[in-house]
Amino acid sequence: MQEFARFRDPPPFTWTAFREAVSQGRVESVVVTGGRIHGRFKGEDGKPGQTFTTVKVDDPDVLKDLQAHGVQVSAELPENPWLVTALWLLPLGVFLWLSLLRQRSGGAGAGRGPGSMFAVGRSNARMYAEKDIHVRFADVAGVDEAKEELREVIAFLKTPQKYRRLGGKIPKGILLVGPPGTGKTLLAKAVAGEAEVPFFSISGSEFVEMFVGVGAARVRDLFEQAQAQAPCIIFIDELDALGKARNAGPMSHEEREQTLNQLLVELDGFDPHTGVILMAATNRPEILDPALLRAGRFDRHVVVDRPDRDGRLDVLKVHAAKVPLEDPKDLELIAAATVGMVGADLANIVNEAALLAARRGREKVGRAELEEAVERAVAGLEKRNRVLSPLERERVAFHELGHALMALALSRGGEAVRKVSIIPRGVAALGYTLQVPTEDRFLMTRSELEDRIAVLLGGRMAEELIFHESSTGAHDDLQKATDIARGMVMTYGMSEALGLVTLSPGQRSLFLESGPAGARGEYSEALAERIDAEMRGIMDAQAERVRRLLGEREGVLRHAARRLLEREVLSGEELAALLKEQAVAAAPERSAA
Repeated sequence: MQEFARFRDPPPFTWTAFREAVSQGRVESVVVTGGRIHGRFKGEDGKPGQTFTTVKVDDPDVLKDLQAHGVQVSAELPENPWLVTALWLLPLGVFLWLSLLRQRSGGAGAGRGPGSMFAVGRSNARMYAEKDIHVRFADVAGVDEAKEELREVIAFLKTPQKYRRLGGKIPKGILLVGPPGTGKTLLAKAVAGEAEVPFFSISGSEFVEMFVGVGAARVRDLFEQAQAQAPCIIFIDELDALGKARNAGPMSHEEREQTLNQLLVELDGFDPHTGVILMAATNRPEILDPALLRAGRFDRHVVVDRPDRDGRLDVLKVHAAKVPLEDPKDLELIAAATVGMVGADLANIVNEAALLAARRGREKVGRAELEEAVERAVAGLEKRNRVLSPLERERVAFHELGHALMALALSRGGEAVRKVSIIPRGVAALGYTLQVPTEDRFLMTRSELEDRIAVLLGGRMAEELIFHESSTGAHDDLQKATDIARGMVMTYGMSEALGLVTLSPGQRSLFLESGPAGARGEYSEALAERIDAEMRGIMDAQAERVRRLLGEREGVLRHAARRLLEREVLSGEELAALLKEQAVAAAPERSAA
């Protein structure tokens, strides 16, 4: 083989040509190695012949022919036969060595890390020792009812004998339900902090993997860890990722269902007197498996809802405790202006106000920064580099004032106009009218819903009144108005033609705003046409109503638009003063008439 080593790439040679060369006596020697035959032709004039290589074919007669023609035949093993095997085994060996090294250097807990191959079936839950939990109930505001429900859990963890002597059992599972951002995770951690017990935290999505059986193994491991640390709290965030209702259809998820089954078994199996309490949070309780919610498992549901006005004020005080304020009473105005916001929104407002004050070189945070932070949260950032043409600015001014005038005319004390602006904000808003509810509302009458539709249509109708044509600027207003009209007809039974029925398609989430928009319920085409006709009737009636009201106020509309184009922003008080000026100016004309 060594005599052919200097010929690295000999010319290719077919098997047929090789057999012909052998039969003609032109081949001097061959070396058989692996699946190839390397050979050399006979030379001339004492010079060595050329080399060749051909693929070995299973031919029983070839050896006889080689011997018959005096060809020197030898065989060798392939060079480095272990090289290919080593290339496959080397990465695996390095990986195993690093894993073992990490286990030895990190102790028993190192094998639980996500990077260890031995941790596939182990829980990824993060454990917080008692000394590491610094959250208390005083740090969680705006959810007083939920805190009262959970004080019993704290008392059981601190003094379990008080309940055991009377045969009482603490609930095995406590489910926190509510909209995103209301503080469910913070509340669970505060329970552990108040009770001074370890806290295991994990997301529902961390149980389910692509390997079948891994999720169930992680559930078992989690409860084993918790029982070793008892008394303690296990907290599963986003439980809906794990506990979605099972089904027998083609869309079932075998691994998730196995994991859920194991969780149900663990909830049934562990002793309630061990002091291990399972808490979980979700904003989609309607999709959870019924077996998970029955008595003996997650048998206590605690609603962590959006805070009311007093709750929002408490939340703002908690987050503003380390923020220097010019006047602490400004927080009361912000609490009144942030109806529907959750704790995460309010924390962001306080932080944004502090950043604005620092950017402006202020020593303290004032009302201007707080109000600007609210506007950022509601309408987005100002886009002063978005330059509008004079005609577009004029159209936007009349559009926004159409909303504002309708809100002032039809508010009935429900929502006050705080500001009208033609400064572009956010992604697509070229202007906005900021309305602030004067109180928390939980019910709305039919007339109030109609007023809301009228306010939404005010911008479109103002454009038609002044410019005699509409623009694309009202598309979002039309979408919202249509949604209200659809709800009146299909959900709230406010259609005289259809009667007291509800035709809402699908199951809507209790705490998420997204719903089955555009989905159809189970009703006939004829009924669908009647629904469309009723919605169209509501929209047309309110459009005609707005045309009439704006026509009566056209002078005020034009006067206010001139002022808005000059100043770009009008406060609610300034707009009310303009209306009063116009009313006083119009009084002599009416008396003279």
